[in-house]
Amino acid sequence: MSMNGKHVILTGAAGGIGQQLAQRLDQAGASLSLVDLSDEGLKQTSVLLNGNNHLGVAVDLTTEDGRSQIIQQTLDRYGRIDTLINCAGINPFGVFAEQDPAVIQKTLDINLVAPMMLTHAVLPHMQQQGSGHIVNIGSTFGSIGFAWFTAYSTSKFGLRGFSQSLRRELDGSGIDVTYVAPRAVKTAINSQAVYEMAEKVKMNFDEPSVVADKIMHAIEGHKRDVYIGFPESLFVRINAVAPGIVDNALRKQNKVAQSHATRENPTT
Repeated sequence: MSMNGKHVILTGAAGGIGQQLAQRLDQAGASLSLVDLSDEGLKQTSVLLNGNNHLGVAVDLTTEDGRSQIIQQTLDRYGRIDTLINCAGINPFGVFAEQDPAVIQKTLDINLVAPMMLTHAVLPHMQQQGSGHIVNIGSTFGSIGFAWFTAYSTSKFGLRGFSQSLRRELDGSGIDVTYVAPRAVKTAINSQAVYEMAEKVKMNFDEPSVVADKIMHAIEGHKRDVYIGFPESLFVRINAVAPGIVDNALRKQNKVAQSHATRENPTT
């Protein structure tokens, strides 16, 4: 389905994937509400766009006031909301028992609670229209729980469950739900320790541009679930039916990664 003329809310629009996705949506003719905490980051995204039909909304997604501003400004500008893309996220790396509780809470708030609550606020407008599209950007970490990424994996497991449940609830309503799960992506969401660890264990990374292309394909095709990257997509299937196999396969990697995780102590 063409995105030309569609009115889209895109969160995390100043991030690596979000910025690339904003450019593709703009090129496809969509009108955009670009959402991020950083006003400066939104300006940097804005200058990359060819069209003038976009709106920057610098707010805290974890607050009710921030979410209300997103919806109100979008409706004031465009009059409707066709697509919501929940792309904002953070990815703390480290030993769970040693992490700041505030970081754990923030991870759940940004990665899971905010997408749920923003979707909850958008749905009445889509239901009134009789059409809409919710797109949640998850992770393969939302199907395979990785050591040293416990809070992140948990939040993405939740986002995957939310997407599946909501899709079934909205069946026949004219509102679609798409869940896209990239593998690791080269963005600023990852700390230096993550990259050092990834090099040691030979973790696969994709460029944000590659992931944005896959997400656009999923959006335009109104796909249900899309997993990006091989062999990670295969491991997702194996973990679903035989997690013990994945336990054994990751054991050596986890030990190597542990030395890097113990050096991390994320703070808010």
